[in-house]
Amino acid sequence: MREFARIGIRPTIDGRRRGVRESLEKQTMAMAQSVAEFLTSSLRYPDGSPVECVIADSTIGRVQEAMDCQRQFKRENVGLTITVTPCWCYGTETMDLTPDMPHAIWGFNGTERPGAVYLAAAMSGYAQKGIPAFAIYGKEVQDADATDIPTDVQEKLLTFAKAGLAVANIRDYSYLAMGGVCMGIAGSIVKDDFFQEYLGMRNESIDMSEFTRRIDEGIYDPEEYQVALKWVKANCLEGPDNNPEEWLWGREELDAQWETVVKMTLIARDLMIGNPRLAELGFAEEACGHGAIAAGFQGQRQWTDHFPNGDFMETILNTSFDWNGKRAPFILATENDSLNGATMLLNYMLTNTAQIFADVRTFWSADSVERVTGHRLTGHGQEGVIHLINSGAATLDGNGQASDNGKPIMKPHWELTADDQKAILANTSFRPASKGYFRGGGFSTNYLTKGEMPLTMARINFIKGIGPVLQIAEGYSVELPEAVHHQLDDRTDPTWPTTWFAPKVTGKGAFTDVYSVMDNWGANHGAISYGHIGADLITLAAMLRIPVNMHNVAEDQIFRPRVWGMFGTEQLEGADYRACQNYGPLYK
Repeated sequence: MREFARIGIRPTIDGRRRGVRESLEKQTMAMAQSVAEFLTSSLRYPDGSPVECVIADSTIGRVQEAMDCQRQFKRENVGLTITVTPCWCYGTETMDLTPDMPHAIWGFNGTERPGAVYLAAAMSGYAQKGIPAFAIYGKEVQDADATDIPTDVQEKLLTFAKAGLAVANIRDYSYLAMGGVCMGIAGSIVKDDFFQEYLGMRNESIDMSEFTRRIDEGIYDPEEYQVALKWVKANCLEGPDNNPEEWLWGREELDAQWETVVKMTLIARDLMIGNPRLAELGFAEEACGHGAIAAGFQGQRQWTDHFPNGDFMETILNTSFDWNGKRAPFILATENDSLNGATMLLNYMLTNTAQIFADVRTFWSADSVERVTGHRLTGHGQEGVIHLINSGAATLDGNGQASDNGKPIMKPHWELTADDQKAILANTSFRPASKGYFRGGGFSTNYLTKGEMPLTMARINFIKGIGPVLQIAEGYSVELPEAVHHQLDDRTDPTWPTTWFAPKVTGKGAFTDVYSVMDNWGANHGAISYGHIGADLITLAAMLRIPVNMHNVAEDQIFRPRVWGMFGTEQLEGADYRACQNYGPLYK
């Protein structure tokens, strides 16, 4: 069972004895306890269990107690710290100076012994020592005996904690490249220095021939394979073959392809995380896996010109359930686009929900839609939509058939009901692969995402001379009339999964209009997450020292380390670039 990072809560206090410290002990420790209880009740790990907090064994008033706390937190797998205080404390003596861990301080807004004074002093110390930290200071003055956490403080605690846990819980895991560069796509040129220095991750790789070896030598669980194949035949609807008459697949060919893609799914999962069952079957080495928290599959063209494609494998692994029931989704990037895979991973760690991998394929203006179909777009799509459509694979969760009081939603796996799973499968078909693209066959996942879901599209791009840069676009899925959808969809490949996406526009910069979003997107792929998570991504990017080059998040929602303001307070985008360049990668 995986061990997740804990949040360390540090109650700092005025170190002066003879009545001063003693009078503050109860209030200070109560702050720590209230923060721990709030976070534990509000946040969950990717497996659905409540987030765990560790409170320092004692309040921290002098350097020895800070050192004792640091050693305690190291023993107890703390990956981020939140310091809380209602009073003045000795700044650099009581700070946690671990340089590669996110830190925040909540300075109580009171008048008796204002924690804001310590907050400012500690932020100054962190800035001087080159360790960015987040400042949390409530807008309203509280009474000394207040035990509640103000709403604005709660919001910042949650934003910091979610991002900090994402940083901590991907560290020391690997990205597994299954294959190499796909069709010259730059994102599939895996940059190990990016993963190592910015994300704290390892890089592993295999040749795709490893799939052939494991299939030929039976290196998978044969019992699970039979269970999986039976489930697939009972639940995965095979859609119509869209190939020309002379290219139609035969029944025996399709049956053989189903067997292969199910085996590929088992093998890819075992490659990522290992499988103790393989050791029982005599394959001890293969049972270990590669410790991968994310992976990518090259597929095209060296594999797909001869073998069934990876679409079914990618779809099922990225989905929140399979033949074993509901479970946490895996992160598996199409075409081994490691930068999109990394973005999917960050999205997932913030939300605990499955991620849609898609081509950012076509901008349809309202005028173009009307010209082609006679229909005028309305609602979220009234200024145009972007056609998100991957070449055959996307998480099943992405069709939006899970329901929350009648509204479409993508849920954490532990909230999925049996009815959700049935609806998701019933509204998906698996279409025999187009031979023009996939000569070896396979099955493309075909669905249409329901409208009105809040979505965030994001992408990490790597820029020579700068490094990784993140772009973010919040918006909504759009539901088109069925006939209109088919008229537009049939112009590409109707066997692939479609999401019609309308980003929120601001009238400025990259969000002047929907066309500008498409025109400024940095690559051919995007990672799409349920919910508007742009603010959380901005906080996470600052922790990792990845600048954000475009976003449509309201300025008052942005939460970055306090020292970012020292790089400029008017042009926040430029200040973000300067700060990230100044501090460099988190793990360099």
